[in-house]
Amino acid sequence: MDNLSLEINALERALLTMDQSQAESIVIGAMTKGTPIQIASELVSGTLQRIGDSWETGNLALSQVYMSGIICEEVIDKILPPSNPLRKNQPKMAIAVFEDYHLLGKRILYSTLRASGFELIDLGGGLSTDQLVEIVKNEKIKILLLSVLMLPSALRIKELKLNLLDTDVKIIVGGAPFRFDTELWKEVGADGMGKDSSDAIEIVTKLMEEKS
Repeated sequence: MDNLSLEINALERALLTMDQSQAESIVIGAMTKGTPIQIASELVSGTLQRIGDSWETGNLALSQVYMSGIICEEVIDKILPPSNPLRKNQPKMAIAVFEDYHLLGKRILYSTLRASGFELIDLGGGLSTDQLVEIVKNEKIKILLLSVLMLPSALRIKELKLNLLDTDVKIIVGGAPFRFDTELWKEVGADGMGKDSSDAIEIVTKLMEEKS
């Protein structure tokens, strides 16, 4: 596939100035260089990852990252609708904020995963152990991504895992407590931990390969 560095630079500028029409034009124009799923993964997701990295280093506001994700979701749905067979064949996957309502981190991850061609259910925030157990079992979720803000919420993932032992769901965690203590995810019984969107994509891809 042809190099997309020029398009990534241009898309980044369009997103940071919230120019949705320009962003759409850049993505649609890049379709001559690859398939829709390649453009989604390499151009759109690659640009979002770069923007996320800039936020991590303190060069961008979180609101800029958030709005970039919103715009990219809408662009992706135009070139690669949810029902499009080019979407990655995958186990049923969902994302949620566990017990609190700090939704920005989840929103960024959700946008980046969708921009990479994955489909997942956004369960929102403030969900308790009982609610998640019910959803996972009723919806037959196979991969559950959980974001937490506070340590007490992170510790209660152990209880959630125990209540889901009769399922084959894999729980991937992220958030401040797991960045501060990089071994905490193992202590609470999670199946993986991601520091950022790039980690999450890698983990989800590996789990899909294991389940295929």
